[in-house]
Amino acid sequence: MRFLSHHRTEALVLLVVMAVAVGFRFWALDRVPPGLYPDEAMNGNDAVAAAESGEYRMFYPDNNGREGLFINLQSLAVRWFGPEPGSLRGVSALMGVLTVLGTYLLTRRLFNNWGLAALAAFLLAVGFWHVNFSRIGFRAVMSPMFAVWSFYYLYTALQTNRLWHWGVAGALMGLGMHTYIAFRILPVAALFLLVVYWHAVRKDFAHGRYRFTRQQVASGVAMGVAAFIITVLPLAWYFTSNPGTFTGRAGQVSVFASDEPLRDAAVNVVRTLGMFVYRGDLNWRHNLSGEPLLFWPVAALFAVGLARSLLKVGRVLRTHGHFSSVHALLLGWFFIGLIPAFVSNEGIPHALRALPVAPVVYIFAAEGLWWLYILVRRAYEARDARLVCIPDYLVPGTHGHDRCTSRGRSVALFTLCVVLAALAVRDARTYFVTWGASASAASAFNQDYVELASRINAVPAGTPVLVVVQAGGVHVNGIPMPAQTVMFMTDTATAEKQRARNVRYVRGDEFRPGSAARGTEIFYIR
Repeated sequence: MRFLSHHRTEALVLLVVMAVAVGFRFWALDRVPPGLYPDEAMNGNDAVAAAESGEYRMFYPDNNGREGLFINLQSLAVRWFGPEPGSLRGVSALMGVLTVLGTYLLTRRLFNNWGLAALAAFLLAVGFWHVNFSRIGFRAVMSPMFAVWSFYYLYTALQTNRLWHWGVAGALMGLGMHTYIAFRILPVAALFLLVVYWHAVRKDFAHGRYRFTRQQVASGVAMGVAAFIITVLPLAWYFTSNPGTFTGRAGQVSVFASDEPLRDAAVNVVRTLGMFVYRGDLNWRHNLSGEPLLFWPVAALFAVGLARSLLKVGRVLRTHGHFSSVHALLLGWFFIGLIPAFVSNEGIPHALRALPVAPVVYIFAAEGLWWLYILVRRAYEARDARLVCIPDYLVPGTHGHDRCTSRGRSVALFTLCVVLAALAVRDARTYFVTWGASASAASAFNQDYVELASRINAVPAGTPVLVVVQAGGVHVNGIPMPAQTVMFMTDTATAEKQRARNVRYVRGDEFRPGSAARGTEIFYIR
């Protein structure tokens, strides 16, 4: 009975955490963030074209060579819910929710502690950093989702040696390569974990046992590598013909292109690590400009959790002669996953480029919080060991007995719940009010372009419309990128649709006042 009750409690807690994750990611998705950034709109225009034609691509060359997986998923959302900003961002929100679930399962698997897993998932569910990118139509939000699920199945495979676990881990890691440039370093973290595990097996098992385990692991690794190659092969084939797309624009702004690469890399390391606790991304689309990515109590817990992980590595090395597989996964994921930010010379600190490590950052914070909770609980229990009991009949599905715990433990648990509720309220206010209702966020997401599109949509049918694009940017089909927002919101992204609606786009340097036909409504994108 106690076993069943324990698992019901765990399921209930997980349900609450997932409900919080869904609420933070889907509530007011049509209003926050305000506006629609041209990069989101460009994804949307490609998604609309794919939904209408049924042609899905691996890459979208006109869209800065972006990978097609995320855009193709958006096209399904557009097909089901219509060409609205909420359709584009809803895919991101779903990816964010799946990341929270994966974080719970991975932490549960690593530490065999559902309380710690619930803390990690909850902190991720309400954390501004991940919530923000879960509500923007950027493909990068898929990278932490594939990272956490691929590492979950990889660590599960190490424990079970079931071939299908290895296969799923390899396939998910391969699919992650279709998401975002910064993800492409994470297979190195997986390789690091495998090397550490292999060394641990050699140290801990006798020779005969090691031989059998080695054979099992070798078979599993072969299965995982095969699944990885199959899923990544189309991507690799594309890269052979288009080698510049492997690193994309990130390769053009790396420290290796600077005059002092070592100095710049060292500065980037300090700034990137400092963005969690001291000074964060200045870009209003990515962050509350300049604020640390983590609220200061969570930042302190993250520092404690990271320090404890490093200390545990040293302790296991001293006592067993090898590294801890659990902390090899976490530390490898964190430090190797940040390499794209370390070697970039653009917008450092860069919250978006560091996004693949978001789950492990909150796992570290949860580990720090769990350590603090245990300290507080023991202190209260030492002062007050009296029991607090409730009748079992108050718990659905049980009857006949009392359920008891120490009063000190009850106080510590109640305090923890109050702290978590306060964090959730604070993060909700920060995101939806302080940031979401700010003029800076509206400007960062080009709210004025959305309003301009509304005015164009209000023009009577048949009236000629001329849109003069005076804003600069990368040209897409001869028109600067900022026009993409207006094109998406007015459904005039293609030449055929522009002719059907009698809408024409021209660059500012091509426009001649007085050249428009009589009766034409003229709008400017500045």
